[in-house]
Amino acid sequence: MISTLSRHRIPALTALILVSLWAIFAYLSPQTFLHLRIYTSFMSTIPFTAMLAFALTLLIIAREIDMSFPSVVALGGFVFAALFQSTQSPVIALIGAILAGIACGVLNGCLVVVFRIPSIIATIGTQFFLGGLTTVLADGIALSIPEIRETHLHSLLVGRIADIIPAQVLWAGALLILLWLLLAWHVFGDNVNFIGDNPKAAKMMGVPVEKTQILLFMQMGAISALVGVFVSLEMSSWWPNQGQGYMLLVFASVFIGGTSVLGGKGTLVGTLFGACIIGILEAGIISAGLAGFWTRLIYGVIILLSLVVHSILLKQYSGAWRRLLPNR
Repeated sequence: MISTLSRHRIPALTALILVSLWAIFAYLSPQTFLHLRIYTSFMSTIPFTAMLAFALTLLIIAREIDMSFPSVVALGGFVFAALFQSTQSPVIALIGAILAGIACGVLNGCLVVVFRIPSIIATIGTQFFLGGLTTVLADGIALSIPEIRETHLHSLLVGRIADIIPAQVLWAGALLILLWLLLAWHVFGDNVNFIGDNPKAAKMMGVPVEKTQILLFMQMGAISALVGVFVSLEMSSWWPNQGQGYMLLVFASVFIGGTSVLGGKGTLVGTLFGACIIGILEAGIISAGLAGFWTRLIYGVIILLSLVVHSILLKQYSGAWRRLLPNR
């Protein structure tokens, strides 16, 4: 019951924050926020953060974390660009990139499940390893793939619908629906929630805890590599630090969206609103006349306020439910 209440109230709260921020920015800078161009820009960039945040939400619900995904984004983009340059086949390049991401997920999963290394420690290690490996393989040189714009894959993944809407918006929406269905209606989602509530009890109930954890890391790796492909397609190039900059944005999206830092509770819809909040903040701050270096400060303030508000709400709901128990 508490979980059901929080799943409904927390996305609504995050949506309210989003609408309030938009109203403030529209009032302070109507020439920017009342024009269509800014929203086309948002739809080009926010989906990448959102897709990473969706995958991370499932991991955090299961009491795990992945700090390596920025490096996997870079590795996936590199594999895609390098394979495309050598084969001129965007399909082969796409498959290779996703397989590389899955391999990274298997590596993280094995470190956590087999060697019992806490996921935050294991994935910090693989972040440096994978980032260094990618840079060495690329010899520190960016790859340009302008001919990718002439392929069907480019139009399919990052093309413009009616010359306005970037296709990545639809792919992010499709991923949101898929993961929501898995989390809400599939046994895999039940396993994720059981593990998040109590891993030891879940194991005693017959939940395949280790298998589920490895699958979660694999989906995180696959989606991270896929985002690397999206970014390479959007920019028609790859660069060694391609994944840098996503860490703060993705974690902020997840926690502003209401996912508990302790695991066990989370909502993908809230994460979507959180990604939108993070996506509009920088443009709003600059349009309002503040210097760009204010961005991180305001990110931090909003994250802290969101965590405090979500914590207070969850305590209120749990207290209300306990008071109702004797009457049931």
